[in-house]
Amino acid sequence: MHEILLGKYLSLQEFCTCTQTYRRYADRINPYPENPEETIPALKSLCEHILDPVIAHFGREQFQLTYGFCSKDLKRFLAQKYPETGIKNGRVDPSRDQHMAHEKNRDGKYYCDRLGAACDFRIVGVESDRLVEWILEQRLPFDSLYYYVSDRPIHISYGLQHKRDIWAFTGKGVPTRKGIEQWLERLG
Repeated sequence: MHEILLGKYLSLQEFCTCTQTYRRYADRINPYPENPEETIPALKSLCEHILDPVIAHFGREQFQLTYGFCSKDLKRFLAQKYPETGIKNGRVDPSRDQHMAHEKNRDGKYYCDRLGAACDFRIVGVESDRLVEWILEQRLPFDSLYYYVSDRPIHISYGLQHKRDIWAFTGKGVPTRKGIEQWLERLG
């Protein structure tokens, strides 16, 4: 199952093992979907509609996946603090961010009822605001796009809603629309 190709370029293994947190705790994390029948098609759709066109344009060598699929195990470790620094391993918002794709909790409900799938990535040598510009120029059918700053990865999702919703974030991680008005106008 781990060698499944999700699109033209990315494998399931790469999508599930790309985070620093996974690499730090790899011996204690099962990074793969527990609901592969629904989650893998969602990941494939994300690759086909968003990531394949990005990689085809910018090049496989420049593409850097920083956060792909979030398994239940990875979610648990992201929420914990790294003992050596006391800083949380990462941020996770399973009810909104779509990184858990179609995974279900123990009550049988989807972690994120918006469904779809998400990832964070950057293009080496390209500022993220330029990457967002290109995505908008190509009219890629994203659901949500989160822009942080020009030298950080972007978050993008593909889901059934195709909301084409864009958010920027303040230095404290608060969502805002300030500073991205030109992108919002292009969506209208």
